Amino acid sequence: MLGIFTKLADWMTYDLFGMSPESHLAQSLHFFIEDVTKIYALLLVLIYVIGFLRAGMNTEKIRQHLEGKHRFVGYLLAALFGAITPFCSCSSIPLFLAFTQARIPIGITMAFLVTSPMINEVAVVLLGGTLGIGFTATYITLGIVAGVLAGMLFDFIKAERFLKPIEQKEMSESTKERLEQVANYKPNRQERHAYAVNEFKSVFSKIWLWVLIGVGAGAALHGFVPESVITDNLGEGQWWSVPSAVLLGIPLYANASGVIPAIESLLSKGLPIGTALAFMMSVVAASLPEFMMLKQVMKPRLLIIFFLTLLTMFSSAGWIFNLIY
Repeated sequence: MLGIFTKLADWMTYDLFGMSPESHLAQSLHFFIEDVTKIYALLLVLIYVIGFLRAGMNTEKIRQHLEGKHRFVGYLLAALFGAITPFCSCSSIPLFLAFTQARIPIGITMAFLVTSPMINEVAVVLLGGTLGIGFTATYITLGIVAGVLAGMLFDFIKAERFLKPIEQKEMSESTKERLEQVANYKPNRQERHAYAVNEFKSVFSKIWLWVLIGVGAGAALHGFVPESVITDNLGEGQWWSVPSAVLLGIPLYANASGVIPAIESLLSKGLPIGTALAFMMSVVAASLPEFMMLKQVMKPRLLIIFFLTLLTMFSSAGWIFNLIY
């Protein structure tokens, strides 16, 4: 299904603009067109669907259910939910916003946000075929553990105080009155559709420009920074090479299925497996477009803490894998 965006980028870059596939500019433009159209389409679908579903849900009951569980169970469930959802880092943002608006504890939402882009079924299949079942199982375990630890950390520091106020969209005045009168009122399909459309307009208006900026930066690096820059500078296995790989990977936004073949190429050129893994996790789960979008709901202090948390977790995973393998 997502191949349609690749075909669109192929047509626009090579047929419409007549550019050569070997051109660095063509590679950057192709990346930009494919990822912008894909992200915008996914945002349209996800925000609308989530808004439509959330309009018919009793979010207070969901919040009470999660709060009724032991907090560790909430972290684990959120991380497992993130692991089975096929979202990239940017596509996870609408669900993060929905969880936040439902007043679900910040630690649980962060456990989902960290795990969701790192693990999906495509990544599991590709990693299993490329690096083996044992490596893949270890990677999945680390991804879930990272989500749980992130949830614990953000609850411990009471990170909700660093969230920006999120506008709560009203379905309509008449619906609001009925909801106050009848606790179990369910809005009809037309009201849910209107709510979902308004939700999309509200969220998309705040993030569309940041997506362009973030993907544009990633596209420039994708087209003009050769693989040799990575292998020549990070291939010796020094301790600092792992966090350096994480920092290098942040602007290079891609999903797991797109970056794993590149990781296989880097490994064949001598990049240590832990360094390659840290690089992959950074590319997939800590993209520049994601930070641009989160800037709309997180205060700068929380963004910095989130960034440092990811840097620490990904670097630790890379060091562990370099020692084991």
